[in-house]
Amino acid sequence: MGTVTEVLAVFGSDGPLRTVERDEALLLASPRPSPFPVELFREHEPLAVVHFPQEFAAQPFAPPRGVYESGQLRIEWQTMDNRQPFYHRNCDVDEISYQIAGERTLMTELGVVEHRAGEFSRLPRGVAHDNYGRRESHLLFYTPAPVAEEQAPVRRSEAVMPPFPGWEPKPVNEAVTECMGAPGHDLAVFPVDEERLLGQVYGEKERLAVLVAGPEAAGTTWLYRSGSFRLGTVRLVPVAGGPRVYVRTVDADEIQYQISGRRTLYTQRGTVELGPGDFVRVPLGVAHTSVVSGTSEHISVLSSRELAQMAGTARTATFER
Repeated sequence: MGTVTEVLAVFGSDGPLRTVERDEALLLASPRPSPFPVELFREHEPLAVVHFPQEFAAQPFAPPRGVYESGQLRIEWQTMDNRQPFYHRNCDVDEISYQIAGERTLMTELGVVEHRAGEFSRLPRGVAHDNYGRRESHLLFYTPAPVAEEQAPVRRSEAVMPPFPGWEPKPVNEAVTECMGAPGHDLAVFPVDEERLLGQVYGEKERLAVLVAGPEAAGTTWLYRSGSFRLGTVRLVPVAGGPRVYVRTVDADEIQYQISGRRTLYTQRGTVELGPGDFVRVPLGVAHTSVVSGTSEHISVLSSRELAQMAGTARTATFER
């Protein structure tokens, strides 16, 4: 350990708020005893890691599993090898999905997207949609509309009928929900004509945009933004020499999801090894950095509201003093 650089960041800006030089050993050390009778600090829990396997395992259809949640963001994990049994329409949020593995047909009033691993798409508030997954898993991010894309799409949804080979219209319901799509918050559930609903695309000019991570070069590529939320991908490669750079975001929690590769995350709440399928939350105001021996890629989500962990903890960070 030696001298490191700390960047103080705000989530809405691509530039630093300010930069500070630190002694890394002190940055990660426990507080010195207070000489005063007033307690100036409290003990903090180490970072908790949530894990969902990226390898497909057959299981009955179930609602998406909640991972983190606040009043302005809900993050879920889902796996499918079947049709979703209803169409869904959000009243209050845009719904962003990330395809982890497998194949998924996203069917909407704005066209059909055949999702492949590594792709993102955003469903605007009020657009009905259904999914047909084949040995797949994906992430869902619900956040108040409107959300804007920060990159150009690689392609857009298309008017396709039938939406996938073997599709036939059948009796289905539509569920209209509030509260970021959380279970138990439907406002209306009613039968719909599936063929007519999907045929709406022929009268619509708008199409869904499919985004992917940025270029092969290292760095952060921001993909989506709103007033309280930002989502992007981070590619890391080994760096020889030079001081480590720590980041302390002063106005947002950060959720990280490891897409590929492995890395060591050093923070003031402990050190943890991260691999594919791992989630971790770095609280607002906590300095952190990542060290890699090979290429690593993860999703970074910044939220202006503190996020509560909804899923179980797989393991916790340790303190290396």
